[in-house]
Amino acid sequence: MRYSEAMIGRPENSEAASYYFTYINQIGKGDIVAILEQQLYETAALFASISEGTSLYRYAPDKWSLRQVMNHITDAERMFAFRALWFARGFEAPLPGFDQNIAVSGANADVIPWGEHAEEFRRVRRATSSLFRNLSTDAWMRSGVADGNQFTVRALSYIIAGHFAHHVAIVRERYLHS
Repeated sequence: MRYSEAMIGRPENSEAASYYFTYINQIGKGDIVAILEQQLYETAALFASISEGTSLYRYAPDKWSLRQVMNHITDAERMFAFRALWFARGFEAPLPGFDQNIAVSGANADVIPWGEHAEEFRRVRRATSSLFRNLSTDAWMRSGVADGNQFTVRALSYIIAGHFAHHVAIVRERYLHS
């Protein structure tokens, strides 16, 4: 049976390590696929309003630039979506961790134009939404281990949405002061 909003529901505390509820709890009730798609729609104007110059801004010398933040959001979404795909398809081998600082330093994000970062995120989010929209109902509760933590596919969908919401709030507050 294919995905149905009514059958999915919110993740329970046993579906991810407690740390990840920092992200999960940022997402309200509703169809998680619709929420993922709505986030993309709602932030399009925000991303379009950021100039090339502003995208290089760091609110402190040791903090990431906006381009690095956007690259991190995109990389993390890819990684969480891969975990969801891996578990949804029934693979049982544990997956490694993801060190965000290694990823950021290896990405060279500041030389990529802001518009390309925004477009890359848009494409990744569309792929993420498609992945979740096309999962069978039973795949949502499949689980596996990544970075030593147990996750369900359902929890990963909420982590993706919540991680994005978390970083968009930081961008508005610390980078754009809005």
